[in-house]
Amino acid sequence: MSNPKGIILSAPSSGCGKTTITLGLLRALKNSGLQIKSAKSGPDYIDTRFHAAASGSECYNLDSWAMCPDQICKLANEATPLIIEGAMGLFDGAPPEGKGSTSDLAGILKLPVVLILDAASQAQSIAALTLGFQKLDPNVKISGIILNKVGSDKHNRILLKALEPLGIPILGSIYRNKDLNMPSRHLGLVQAQELNNLDEFLNTAAKIVSDSIDIAKLLKLMKPIPKQKKDTNLFLEPPAQSICIASDAAFSFTYPHILKEWHKIGIEISFFSPLKNEAPRDANLIFLPGGYPELYAEKLANADIFKNAMKKANAVYGECGGYMTMGSGIIDANGKKHEMLGLLNLETSFEEKKLHLGYRNLAPNNIWSSNLKAHEFHYSTTLKAEGMPLFRAQDSEGNHLPDMGLVNGSFSGSFAHIIGTKE
Repeated sequence: MSNPKGIILSAPSSGCGKTTITLGLLRALKNSGLQIKSAKSGPDYIDTRFHAAASGSECYNLDSWAMCPDQICKLANEATPLIIEGAMGLFDGAPPEGKGSTSDLAGILKLPVVLILDAASQAQSIAALTLGFQKLDPNVKISGIILNKVGSDKHNRILLKALEPLGIPILGSIYRNKDLNMPSRHLGLVQAQELNNLDEFLNTAAKIVSDSIDIAKLLKLMKPIPKQKKDTNLFLEPPAQSICIASDAAFSFTYPHILKEWHKIGIEISFFSPLKNEAPRDANLIFLPGGYPELYAEKLANADIFKNAMKKANAVYGECGGYMTMGSGIIDANGKKHEMLGLLNLETSFEEKKLHLGYRNLAPNNIWSSNLKAHEFHYSTTLKAEGMPLFRAQDSEGNHLPDMGLVNGSFSGSFAHIIGTKE
């Protein structure tokens, strides 16, 4: 049986149109009847939901900072064909050497890269930019180019002429089009379930991509994905035999690769909605994942059935937004305080936003039995956090950070989103 094939879509930086073009491509392939799967480089939760909506298939995160090569190859081989959207710029990753970058992932999977170039506000200089990306790393092969935000036919001719000496196939040119604009949220794009006209947007993007790009030529560039060299047990060990997970617009940040592995080994997983004022099902552990509880703080504060049930739970673990919900209160962007669960002596605020961002190495604690790889990304300010810390933490370079999270008996949480187990 031949290996599944894949390709990577990347760009020189964020804002070049990677996500929109990837979504249009996925929906175009779905509309054509081709069964396609996708993945997102890095820890991003939001884009993966859009991928799934566009393709009709589950989308995985492939994170070469948090996952070993065998994990990445194992996940990538579960899909055929596979389109991977890169994060940020092609070579951007964790300092100092760029671990976790899209180029790092391309090297592990030995897949070709299609470079999406933002052509706005430049002409012949686009060739110099592309040449740098073509030559920087011999292990990364730029196999195709998509021009985006082209201004006119004349502009397009100038760009094509400038790029011709580089010998890289041009797969198409997408002209500036306001119909391809996507709204933003403070953690990135809006969540997929928040766009009432998402299907219309995806079909519009699919039509534009189909009319502008030689999709058949792009698919022919795909290369086989290497098999894993050895079986790996480095996926995250489950914290309990039965886990009930909050799942709605306020709590949606879970990694599919983690839940799938837990399901494979017989972990009982169920779901409930705090926003619907539901009580969790009976389970060894209640998991409150990240999301946007601050946007629904008033509704959560009035969810009496949910709140009363949580206070009686055997054990509760929260990440980021879930962690904040476990505290005594959340102050929203307007300065209004909303009473939360009170399981932890924690109070957070969005009145004065401050970005906290980066990969985290986490030391073992009383819930997880191994070293952990995680990511932190939020804009909240901690006003009060009293009690025993949950994790000892380091950044991606091994620099010691303040302890993270809190533990109160069987209740615990932190701002860290756990991706996997450290090698």
